[in-house]
Amino acid sequence: MDDTSQKIIDATMSLIRDKGFVATTTKDIAKLAGVNECTLFRKFKSKKDIALNGLEQEKWRGNISPEIFQNVVWELGPDLEMFMNAYMEKITPDFVRLSIGLRAPQIYEEVAPGIMKIPQAFLSSLTEYFRNMEEKGKLPHMDFECLAMTIFSATFGYTFLSASFEDRLSKTDKSDFIKKSVEIFINGISQI
Repeated sequence: MDDTSQKIIDATMSLIRDKGFVATTTKDIAKLAGVNECTLFRKFKSKKDIALNGLEQEKWRGNISPEIFQNVVWELGPDLEMFMNAYMEKITPDFVRLSIGLRAPQIYEEVAPGIMKIPQAFLSSLTEYFRNMEEKGKLPHMDFECLAMTIFSATFGYTFLSASFEDRLSKTDKSDFIKKSVEIFINGISQI
């Protein structure tokens, strides 16, 4: 990819992150990229085409795959903390705001599968982890998908709210949140 195309992609993705897809105009993109508007259309078919090209670049998508959840020690507390930390390290506030900015009807059908890969990787990895813990005799049989969704919901919720409100909603920092959430979760399932 040439430098001009990369500048256009970076400008587009930054504007979508900050303003949303609909509010981002090709005039804004050209201005931020330091090119004229005609150059955009020589390099790309449309604003949508620029955004889709941007999502193919690792720097503009949340890079979550099952491989990042492989450092398990087969102890529920440390492993759940690892799952939550791994997610929160990869899904930055910028990525959360970008994914929100991409939720426009004009582009959502094309971007939804890419955005959904993130929760799918987390949920499938955690569900499989719980099944393995059952096989090792460390967990009784439960609805592991529901348990995985509970941990994911807490992780996603904290990430989303932090990206949206920074520390204005809650002063609880990430490490305290993770430790307390895991502790509450483990205490809760031990009562079942």
